[in-house]
Amino acid sequence: MPTSHEATARWEGDLATGKGNVTTKSGVLKSAGSSWKERTEGTGSEGLTSPEELLAAAHASCFSMAFAARLAKAGATVRSLEITARVTFGSAPSGGNGVLESALRVKADAPGIDAAKIKELAEDAKANCPISKAIANNVAVTLEVLG
Repeated sequence: MPTSHEATARWEGDLATGKGNVTTKSGVLKSAGSSWKERTEGTGSEGLTSPEELLAAAHASCFSMAFAARLAKAGATVRSLEITARVTFGSAPSGGNGVLESALRVKADAPGIDAAKIKELAEDAKANCPISKAIANNVAVTLEVLG
């Protein structure tokens, strides 16, 4: 059965100097602040987030679930997975701004499976996790599997 997930955003002011926040229905995010400056500079120094940072969190967590499922099905013992998704925002080739890339970096501690099989399963998870599928053909998705 399909499930629905919800977040509410509020913005005050113009784009350049205004600020906003986002709250999730679950309460995990409560009035998480956002700004254009954080979106375009991405420093994290002001304690604010951006849609791209939230997309990175979604992609990393989605990929981790898909990868864990594939490793377990292949007979590996999954001790831990460390996934980083780096989402890049900038000038789009077609004009305007856009999400350009989501770069996944993976480190797996999964005894019982060799490095080549880990890479194969990671590639499959990259291609088939629901967030990867949602951004497919719009955003470049890359994968680096660390040894």
